[in-house]
Amino acid sequence: MRRSIMHNHEGVSILNSLVYVWLLLFIISYIVFVFMTNKTHKKWPIARIVFWIMGTISVSLSIIGPIAEKAHVSFAAHMITHLLLGMFGPLLIVLSAPMTLLLRSVPVVWGRFLSKVLKSGYVQWITHPIIASILNAGGLWILYSTDLYTAMHSSSLLHILVHVHVFLAGYVFTLSMIYIEVTSHRTSFQLRAIVLIIAMAAHSILSKWIYANPPVGVETADAQLGGMLMYYGGDAIDLMIVIILCSQYFRGKNRATKGRAFTAVKTSEG
Repeated sequence: MRRSIMHNHEGVSILNSLVYVWLLLFIISYIVFVFMTNKTHKKWPIARIVFWIMGTISVSLSIIGPIAEKAHVSFAAHMITHLLLGMFGPLLIVLSAPMTLLLRSVPVVWGRFLSKVLKSGYVQWITHPIIASILNAGGLWILYSTDLYTAMHSSSLLHILVHVHVFLAGYVFTLSMIYIEVTSHRTSFQLRAIVLIIAMAAHSILSKWIYANPPVGVETADAQLGGMLMYYGGDAIDLMIVIILCSQYFRGKNRATKGRAFTAVKTSEG
């Protein structure tokens, strides 16, 4: 028994070390790419570097550290990791525009290949707001309304797969809502706004469902606290997306208005 506990502890220590190494590599690589491309391109915004560092740290905190460890025995702590991994971290990473930075950092041949992949039918399909919201909200409903939540704590592989899905689904969903990255296809503000409202409603309803129907093996008080964290924490992060989405829309309207006014003046002068 003692040998098994020591083995598990060693496994966790190795995982933590690997995550720390990857965290440093991601942060350092991003900063190196910024310095490289600043010599030949427009200066990269400092804010994006800050967003990248904060985003990678947020994702890492959901995997390693005291909150991640407590998440194995506390549903409320698990919900904090969900907010970090599936909502706040992805939002910050999207704001850091890593794909745009990568495209202007790699050689032309690789840049063309990446551009071709990003323009592929599959990428366009999976990043469509409707599909992205189904993958995001639907995955959470499956996780908390079935036995999947209990099963993931008894299988390391399943635990990893769930975490990967939560992050990727959150990232793609955020990416489909706010246009920070260069994209070859864009949907209307109206469509994204409607989908976002529906997704927010689905997230809120799920949090209330968890409050009233604790997952198997979770105590009522713990589930209620987790449900409240999901409700209020999720709304706070969704509000950030709403603000960014609306600000992008109004900035676009202002630019269009100024462009039409300039054209009208030039026409009258002519």
